[in-house]
Amino acid sequence: MKAVAIGIDAGSTTCKGVAINSNAEIIASLVQPVEPLIEVQAQRCIAELRQRCGAGNNVPVAATGYGRKRVGADRAITEITCHARGAFHHTGKAGVLIDVGGQDTKVIHVGSRGEVVDFAMNDKCAAGTGRFLEVIVQRLGVSLEDVAKRVEGTDRIVKVSSTCTVFAESEVVSLLAQGEPLDGILRGLHTALANRIGALAGRLKPDVDLIMSGGVALNSAMVKALGTTLGRTPRVVPQPQLVGALGAALLVSFVSEVPSPSSTPVPM
Repeated sequence: MKAVAIGIDAGSTTCKGVAINSNAEIIASLVQPVEPLIEVQAQRCIAELRQRCGAGNNVPVAATGYGRKRVGADRAITEITCHARGAFHHTGKAGVLIDVGGQDTKVIHVGSRGEVVDFAMNDKCAAGTGRFLEVIVQRLGVSLEDVAKRVEGTDRIVKVSSTCTVFAESEVVSLLAQGEPLDGILRGLHTALANRIGALAGRLKPDVDLIMSGGVALNSAMVKALGTTLGRTPRVVPQPQLVGALGAALLVSFVSEVPSPSSTPVPM
């Protein structure tokens, strides 16, 4: 079955793309580290998706994410709207989406039609985003693939009190020098990030469906840390990195008129 739409999510750390068919199924996808010339990379990604699924130039393209206006797509759609629509495609019902990205963290209240009811967003500091973990874990010399195993293998939580990524990096180096265990520090970092996200999501209602997307959702230790902070573990949607791109493709394909957010983001 051929593609009917392509969605590109030009984020701050990765560029994601999907092609969907008339059944709203992803038939081709890609995830790449973002390049400085996002407009060039995005066009290359679009061409690759077209080639992989036999799509002609008439297949519409929608872009979302940090660099959406530089992609040159048929439509540029806000990431809040696209993430809500992509998540709703997986759940089919209202709920709260937590999306932890490289540059920002979003908590989105999704309505019963996939519309944005309300949202809060941290986009002022890396300490509340996936970049917080990435920077410090790399500084500690631990691969991202090993992080979850090491965190889940220890009961010790070494508190990391700094609320700035730069200062936190210095703090964990000092903690290591004081003889604190590396695994305990890693768990402390996850707890610190979960607490910041929890503060952003403080208005959550206890009876709503709680889901999670974004690259950080692939880290099972982070999902569990959030569950501890929020009192219930969020359900990770399939292919969590592709939710924004999927939402963009759905919107440009089916021309779903989803209401735009009426509120302004609440800084963390």
